[in-house]
Amino acid sequence: MNPFRPSRRELIHAGAVAPLGLSLSNLIAAGSPARRPKSCVFVYQYGGLSQLDSWDPKPTAPAEIRGPYRPIATAIPGFRVGELMPRLAALADKYAVIRSMTHGEPVHDRANKMLLAGTAAPAADAPAFGSVVAKLRPAAAAVPPYVWLQKFGGGAAPPDPAYLTGGFLGAAFAPVLVGVGHDDNLATPGYRVTAFDADASLTGGRLTSRRELLEHLDRGNPLRPEQRRAFDVLTGPGVRAAFDLDREPAQLRDRYGRNPLGQNLLLARRLVEAGTRLVGVVAWCGLKPGEKFMSIETWDMHGNAGVGIFDDGWNGLGFALPRCDAAVSALLEDLEARGLLDDTLVVLVGEFGRTPRVTPSGTRVPGRDHWPRCYSAMLAGGGVRGGVVYGASDAQAAYVKDAPVSLEDFTATLYAALGIDPATRLSPDGFTRPAGTGTPIAELLTGAA
Repeated sequence: MNPFRPSRRELIHAGAVAPLGLSLSNLIAAGSPARRPKSCVFVYQYGGLSQLDSWDPKPTAPAEIRGPYRPIATAIPGFRVGELMPRLAALADKYAVIRSMTHGEPVHDRANKMLLAGTAAPAADAPAFGSVVAKLRPAAAAVPPYVWLQKFGGGAAPPDPAYLTGGFLGAAFAPVLVGVGHDDNLATPGYRVTAFDADASLTGGRLTSRRELLEHLDRGNPLRPEQRRAFDVLTGPGVRAAFDLDREPAQLRDRYGRNPLGQNLLLARRLVEAGTRLVGVVAWCGLKPGEKFMSIETWDMHGNAGVGIFDDGWNGLGFALPRCDAAVSALLEDLEARGLLDDTLVVLVGEFGRTPRVTPSGTRVPGRDHWPRCYSAMLAGGGVRGGVVYGASDAQAAYVKDAPVSLEDFTATLYAALGIDPATRLSPDGFTRPAGTGTPIAELLTGAA
């Protein structure tokens, strides 16, 4: 039994829905704001994308630095990206790129913990960014405020499950998890999200009886709004409909890509459209036909899994980056077509970048190793200025040359884009535990002076 998942019997009386201990008071907070509140799709390029082969190419560097890919022009004059991202290149006016992300931790699990918490020195019980957003910007609709698509796995996973538990904020702000193992993902034929299926013993009639019993125990007083809406979630089709990709046209599913990343990003769009505040997506691109399952750490491209970093295989840029390009560009276009991009912050980043020098072939196929000193991130929509390139790296994308961006400032910028003051206190005493300790980057925000 999942230790994070109490029974529905326990949660109905408390006015909560079961998955991962998610409290209904946060799951479906009452009230309708005057305008649509902002949401976020946070895409984790788990393992660490090579900055040189994507957002920060160095065409004049030696071959062992620049790699085999040519830079291509984008929609913004003077801004060039790697040739494996033509669709995103055409949309460069929709997003900003930071070329000066930096920290000092080269180990996957610790760096991922830092990224999730938004600080270089996270406390053991630090909540993930999504949990903080769920607390400070609860969902108004009968949908989860925070959903996580595809569980971290392998050696790059954070050293504790705080991103699934809510950390010190508690289980009320943990995400609903969809996708645990290799075949447990939305690209698997016939896959169906079961997180909101009622226990077999709890039929619609039994739920109605429990509602009547609660009213009786409360001496005839009407149910609290959150309890009433809890029954609506459990007995109504709304939540299950939001998670049902079969409602999408086959052509659109093809446009996103019939792989885990593509289908997860399509579901993310459905969820923010329904009112979810934060969707975390692990950028696992799946496998080529005939490949055996190795790991979901798509972007950890050392070349030590038998697939070279420039190969057309599950752990190679030739396979993964075009699929990422297709899926993320489809998300941006889809959000814009539906009038959602201005209210949806899209984040694409890994826990670090890759070494400037390609490891030579010989004992292993070519690859790039871990490199946190200088890497790139993309931000789009939701209050971010499009067409901006912020910061700069040196001639080999090894070290920051201009405007370094720490995890603290990066995360503060995300909070600010979502309309959250990073200095907001999360602790009951109102003094300790701020949401963030960094300073938002004004040049990246549309609302900045």
